[in-house]
Amino acid sequence: MTSAPDSRPLTCPSTRRVPVVETLHGVEVADPYRWLEDADDPEVVAWASRQQQFTEATLETLPDRAWFAAALMAQISRPRAGVPVWRAGHYLLSRHDGVQAQPVWFYSDTLEGLLTGGDVLLDPNTWDRAGSSSVSGLAVSPDGRRLAYARNDAGSDWQHIAIREIGGAEDRGEPITAKFTVPTWLPDSRSLLYTTFDQASDPRGTSTTGLGTARLMVRREDGTDEEFLSFPHEPQTMAHGWVSAAGTYLIVIISTGTARANRLSVYPLTTVEDRTTWGKPIKVVDVAQASYEPLRLDGERLVLRTDAEAPLGRVVAVDLGWAARGDIEFAEVVPETRATLTGAVAAGDGLLLEYLDDASSAVVYVGREGEGGVDVELPAGALVGLEGRPGRDEAFVALSTLTTPSTSYRLLLPTVADDPVVVERLALVPENREPPEPAFTLQRHRARSADGTAVPYFLAVPLDDHVGPRPTLLYGYGGFMIPVLADYRPGWAAWLEAGGALAVANLRGGGEFGTSWYEQGRLAAKQNVFDDAIAVAEDLIAQGVTTPDHLAVHGRSNGGLLAGAVLTQRPDLFAAVLPSVGVLDLLRFHLFTIGAAWMSDYGDPDTAEGFTSAYAYSPLHRITPGEHYPATLISTADHDDRVVPLHSYKFAAALQAAQGGEAPVLLRVDQAAGHGAGKPSAQVAAEWTDLLAFAAAHTGLHPHG
Repeated sequence: MTSAPDSRPLTCPSTRRVPVVETLHGVEVADPYRWLEDADDPEVVAWASRQQQFTEATLETLPDRAWFAAALMAQISRPRAGVPVWRAGHYLLSRHDGVQAQPVWFYSDTLEGLLTGGDVLLDPNTWDRAGSSSVSGLAVSPDGRRLAYARNDAGSDWQHIAIREIGGAEDRGEPITAKFTVPTWLPDSRSLLYTTFDQASDPRGTSTTGLGTARLMVRREDGTDEEFLSFPHEPQTMAHGWVSAAGTYLIVIISTGTARANRLSVYPLTTVEDRTTWGKPIKVVDVAQASYEPLRLDGERLVLRTDAEAPLGRVVAVDLGWAARGDIEFAEVVPETRATLTGAVAAGDGLLLEYLDDASSAVVYVGREGEGGVDVELPAGALVGLEGRPGRDEAFVALSTLTTPSTSYRLLLPTVADDPVVVERLALVPENREPPEPAFTLQRHRARSADGTAVPYFLAVPLDDHVGPRPTLLYGYGGFMIPVLADYRPGWAAWLEAGGALAVANLRGGGEFGTSWYEQGRLAAKQNVFDDAIAVAEDLIAQGVTTPDHLAVHGRSNGGLLAGAVLTQRPDLFAAVLPSVGVLDLLRFHLFTIGAAWMSDYGDPDTAEGFTSAYAYSPLHRITPGEHYPATLISTADHDDRVVPLHSYKFAAALQAAQGGEAPVLLRVDQAAGHGAGKPSAQVAAEWTDLLAFAAAHTGLHPHG
């Protein structure tokens, strides 16, 4: 295994060990770095600072760091935009000019006005000189007069919801402290629905305390808050609201943690004298055994996307009038197909359905009864945005590729069954600052996992005159039923331009192939995810694409767990490993902030069964003293209050102490940043620069040939 010749310019910082040993389900488990769990402790702050200094000094020696910095700045400087949305008479769009730290939200009463610029709705660049404040959600009131928006600071998941007039510059009333919510207006345009937690009294972003009970609340116009729904005796149970387009019903989705199953209750709404109230709920789904997502409500006919009796997904409808009388029967609207139904929105007089066919995107338009079925003829690319509204004959989609940010298209929907959907490309940003895109081929391969399962992956290979194995970056996630597509990330274009190959794996636990694919990668079956990634790595080597000396693996969050797991299980397979904001201590993840919500995927380590499963693959606990581990760059952020930094801190300390080889083990800590969303552009570019320069140095990739 190769490493940069000057990879250790400094002595790796030492970390004190404390003799903490617990007996868990009959097993003695040492936890000598538990003191690193308190990120606000001055000793921990000083330790993290020393680690960052060592990391920076080491990264400065990388021969092609400047090249990757320039390549990433070229990517980050590309003007880009989100997908347009229409709400209550206004078109909205987030647009980034490539220079500012954060995207700016614009609005206009016409699409033409938006295309020619529009008016500024929100500019988070004016909120914080460092550019670390961002918008995580917004909603226009039904009367089109008010805007509710959620602001996040320093990357924390805590949100501060404010209300202002559309076009105004001043907020009204006191902000609302919330988390994991999109503000939702009730039909009176004066009452706002949101989700918060007991721990909202401490929204610093560095606290690791559990969040407590989730509460669905209503903020009234006079500034008072009213609890709508909570489940104090059901830990990790949360509720979110969805208001029908006509304002007649509030559909409440009730879920426990991140489990892909939910209950669903429907509350009739009444608005009198500018005040909305609600009646007794109709419990449409009272036992969480499958996923149910509301799509549209026509009269009393509620249309839902579900995986009940359909692991690849289907669309069903239920009559609320009958349901209120206890007669709950789901009628099939769109049956399950061979492709995975991953999303749907109401649009026009029907539905736009988002499918994944072997992890490639397709969109189909059907009538409200499921009739017709018109394929939307879109350019090749991964679907990254889908917007529509019932009763409006236009909708919007956004596509991206590995090397291009999202491009949006307007869809003109048919009024006659089986007529085509007209697709128009939208020019939302100037196109005269696009860097040249690297030429590459995108191939589809399948590896054979340990249990014989075929594991698909995308392989992007530069079109150049290189012969033989080449440096390759393997990326994966494999969890929470989240699909991984061949879509854009700033680092992919730079890696391909440098001459490296890129493999994007569709591992079990993800959502590319429906519920059964997900079930095969969680709880006691979680090891399948790591076996799948190992199989892809071995397949890349067997095909001659790369070698262990030229292979790097990268993942974020649950993908950081993936990278840590394959590092500790098969260190011989990789030259470099890049676990970012990863869940790395699987015995204590459930004790911090929102961590207990992930027991849907990882199990409960306080039970014998959950402990046995988690202990077998927990990266922190699989480290072997004296093992020759590959070069490792562990990344986290000081305000990550989702996967708290202690995971990376403890893993880095343990791996540094155990390293028996010469390859460096580095810890990179971003300041005033969180799990990833809302990072300023320069910070995104710097992180990708370091990840790719580090991987290149240890896999033998030299951008200059």
